[in-house]
Amino acid sequence: MSSVSVSIKTEAKAAPPRGAASDSRAPTLTRRAYLNVLAMLLDQGLKAAVLSVVTPIMVATLGGSLYGVWQVLSRLVLYMQAADGRPTQALKWLIANQQSLDNDEEKRRHVGSALGVWLLFLPVLLAISAALVWLSPIVTRVPAESYGVVRATCALLVLNFILMNLAALPESVLYGMNMGYKRMGLQASLNVVGGALIVAALYAGAGIIGAAGAQVILAVLTGLLFWFVVKKYVPWFRVARPRAAEVRSFLNLSVWWFLWTLTNKALMTSDVIILAAAASTTAVSDYALTGFAGVTLLSFVTMALSSVAPGLGGVIGLKQYEKARRLRREMLALSWLLLASAGSTILLWNRSFVSLWVGAEYYAGGAVDLLIVLLVAQLVFIRNDAYVIDLTLRLRAKVLRGAAAALLSVVFSVALIPSLGIAGLCLGMLAGRLVLTVSYPFIVSSALRGRRRPDAGVLVRPAVTIALMFAASAYLGQRVSARGWAEWVVCAGGSFALLLGVALFAGLRPDLRGAIVERLTQLRTLRRPALGAEG
Repeated sequence: MSSVSVSIKTEAKAAPPRGAASDSRAPTLTRRAYLNVLAMLLDQGLKAAVLSVVTPIMVATLGGSLYGVWQVLSRLVLYMQAADGRPTQALKWLIANQQSLDNDEEKRRHVGSALGVWLLFLPVLLAISAALVWLSPIVTRVPAESYGVVRATCALLVLNFILMNLAALPESVLYGMNMGYKRMGLQASLNVVGGALIVAALYAGAGIIGAAGAQVILAVLTGLLFWFVVKKYVPWFRVARPRAAEVRSFLNLSVWWFLWTLTNKALMTSDVIILAAAASTTAVSDYALTGFAGVTLLSFVTMALSSVAPGLGGVIGLKQYEKARRLRREMLALSWLLLASAGSTILLWNRSFVSLWVGAEYYAGGAVDLLIVLLVAQLVFIRNDAYVIDLTLRLRAKVLRGAAAALLSVVFSVALIPSLGIAGLCLGMLAGRLVLTVSYPFIVSSALRGRRRPDAGVLVRPAVTIALMFAASAYLGQRVSARGWAEWVVCAGGSFALLLGVALFAGLRPDLRGAIVERLTQLRTLRRPALGAEG
């Protein structure tokens, strides 16, 4: 195996460019990206709205401590992603890399390989599930009389995870083919259904067990509906028996995904676990509720990136590296623009939001608020580079550096929490993840045949601009407040619009600003069939 790459051999030929005479009505790359992002915005917008309604109900019904237990159990179950071999992730990025190639039968065998790897890892997954369910009361530090409730809840969340993982198989194909927009509205509707099921369970007195059971019902519905959508829009989608060599090659790729997922969970979701162990579940509630707006922003930007990434994967698969570098620069610029404007808006109005939403006693303070937004900004740029590395199927360097960052994050956080509390957790995570902030851009530049070193001069203007915007917003955010929801909506919306303009003109070079404006003006043609080559 190469020191920096894992690949699956193919004899496929490149398909005719979309937009050629044979397919003159096919969506352009830009139009598909817009449609994918639009679908994501609909999904994430409704998900955030549902969470904003469901969370106060959960806090009021379960109480702060039991809600913290729910948060810890949810994060613990996410760690199980490292035990399933990650075949759906390998399938998604492999299909994305090969989407422009005329190899439908091989793609079907990739689906078969993914299903085979999932079945291969299932016994391991079940063994880890049993251990997790048994240990969950100890990890959450609940009294002995709550052991049964916590174990039952954890068991249902584990079942939900296994079902959702299987449902991700057709979803991975849809995303890999850059057709995520075809499920527009479906995921959004499922978010509403899931929220309604949880609320119904809570009002029926089923408590935390009922909330977990609602997740299981939602997983079954999700799997059935996604299978139907993919069968309708991806004509080649079927499960074909793979060759032995293909299974071995796919398993090799999946093993790297397995290692990355294990690393990623320690890196990205260990914060709540560490805080619960070193402090308390009450501190977890304060941290989760104060960080709700920041996590929502991270979800929006991450989903937007994942919506655009398959199109970039097709470009990389055809070895069009100059075009890939240009698209990456635009992705970075758009990410920065959203972070600067939305992050500053959060710093201005999050104290009012938390107070109106669940109560001022759950707001962890201005310093923690700023640190959470900085964590979000750091993660967004790390994920920009991580998606590109995924598309090149070069995982070894990503995994090794991620493991180092995860270890440092845990060590620093554990050392700082006793004296600084939640702020210590944030500082420890920021410091540990610097390994990725520094190293990932070099890996991407090498993979895309770009400059050996990123141009530091290009970074100065946006870095200074976002630093000033965050500092000013954090200062003012502790001195302004909204007295009601109507006032908050007006103030937050107006602030975002103003800050978006400031970021666009103060932080971006004219060429990047022009490229972004040009992309946005193409929204007018979103409803028209595209003619010509993809762009």
